[in-house]
Amino acid sequence: MIPGLLLVSYRQENKGRYKMDLAEQVGKLLKRSVVVNNPTRKDMIEKAVRNKEAMIAACGALACWTPAESTGRSPKDTLIVKRRESEGNIDWDSPNNIPIDEQTFDMVLEDALASLEKKEKIYATDRVLGADSSYALPVKTITDQGLTALFTDNMFRPVPEDVSRSIFYNRPFTMFVLPYDKLDPVRYNGRLRIDPRIGGTSTMVIGMDFDRRIGIVYGSAYGGSVKKLMFTVMNYLLPAEGILPLHCSANEGKNGDTALLLGLSGTGKTTLSADPRRALLGDDEHSWGKEGIANFENGCYAKLIDLDPEKEPEIHNAVMHKDDYREHGAIIENAMVYPDGTFDLHDDRFTPNSRASYPLRYLSNVKRSSKGACPKTILFLTADANGVLPPISKLTREQAMLWFLMGYTSKLAGTETGIVEPKTTFSRFFGEPFMPRNPDVYAGMLGERMERYVTSVYLVNTGWSGGPYGVSKRMDINLTRAMVHAALSLELEDVECIEDKTFHVLVPQTCPGIPSPEILNPRNTWEDKQAYDERASKLASEFAKHFDKAYGNKGIDPAVIAQCPGK
Repeated sequence: MIPGLLLVSYRQENKGRYKMDLAEQVGKLLKRSVVVNNPTRKDMIEKAVRNKEAMIAACGALACWTPAESTGRSPKDTLIVKRRESEGNIDWDSPNNIPIDEQTFDMVLEDALASLEKKEKIYATDRVLGADSSYALPVKTITDQGLTALFTDNMFRPVPEDVSRSIFYNRPFTMFVLPYDKLDPVRYNGRLRIDPRIGGTSTMVIGMDFDRRIGIVYGSAYGGSVKKLMFTVMNYLLPAEGILPLHCSANEGKNGDTALLLGLSGTGKTTLSADPRRALLGDDEHSWGKEGIANFENGCYAKLIDLDPEKEPEIHNAVMHKDDYREHGAIIENAMVYPDGTFDLHDDRFTPNSRASYPLRYLSNVKRSSKGACPKTILFLTADANGVLPPISKLTREQAMLWFLMGYTSKLAGTETGIVEPKTTFSRFFGEPFMPRNPDVYAGMLGERMERYVTSVYLVNTGWSGGPYGVSKRMDINLTRAMVHAALSLELEDVECIEDKTFHVLVPQTCPGIPSPEILNPRNTWEDKQAYDERASKLASEFAKHFDKAYGNKGIDPAVIAQCPGK
């Protein structure tokens, strides 16, 4: 029997009777002689190489390639079990919250267990999500791949000695990962989506059962499927315990002051959080509880395309430093490798989404505990290609809740096929695919914490100034760094601000480190003021339209609604 594993039974579809409960099945599975429980890091690396799951690169890291359908997440195959007792907690109107019925999920679980029974080798790792042991979530990952086991060692945290104090100690999570197995499309006909790529029923599921605390990655070899499944689980579980989960990076100043940076891809989150004056707590997933903030993870899962060793030396060294392969353990997914084991990180012919997984300890300026005090400052990053948002602005409580709900940035021409003009993009809480609960929950928790801990929130536009993309230039990174430093050092707290009536943000009229204050007001930087007004009005109307569609019936506070641009 697996301690704490929820005892569940599920109906065998074709026989109409109950099978033994899941805990008993998993317990039986893990007693097989082919199971390696909590293998050493060196053993996982050696097994991955010996089984040809990866090759040894010149630097000593492990290089691997996935099937074409596994070069990124598969949002349409990422499913949440819909149960009567908990369905009200989830916003099913969100495009990423796709339901799967209980019976179909149990069929996938049955297939996963049956497949594992036939494997010649099984790896089981015990880790936790969360650096704060008072709410660290124990997770047991069961897989047939040594590389997947190593990925959990890179990304998830070691079990702390005081894990018994965790609120989740008797409510652990179990995840089954079968990256290269495929579901039988005939068995799931009418139950899973039709995948146009294969012209029939999907053979892949990344499924989550929040109530029974079970996850399944079946048919996806993308490491991010494992990482983001557990992130989504934490984003569901923590709010019920009064803890706010956030898709953000976090760092800490020399005086112990912490900051959170939220932003979508291309907004500069990684660049701005890697500040030599501040220690990094983590680059992607954090929580904000009563005692402060804590990283969920033990590592980083960084994009590699066009990685420049001069601009991103920390990440480059973490991935590419030379070491004996049995000690290295960084995993490089889907990057171009030459016969001599060196990489071409500019080659995107297979995928522009090449990735590297490595432990946080491979970075030089990190706080090893991955915990910090409640944040004094939060930065929302956006790359506005319209060139109409201020480069930095302060947000009131209601304004911060609104921009948190919207998660705005611009998707640029060339990033996706068919995009020729900058495209307005909204991703709630700067992480829409991974935030399953009703939106008022996350927004309300942010507002409450801002008030309780007197936290300042700033909107930082790392995008264009003086005109839109294609006409003007992107904001100078050195100027952005100066504004960020002013915000983090609290030098903007007492600066005079004027409200931008279109976007409902407070614009500082001066900023330490910025010699020309006129750039702080974007309209001043446009030669054609009428063109600015028209562009700003167009963007504001896009905000209002999206808000009405996404949140019109979600019970959002009227005071927050009033702060939406275009309203």
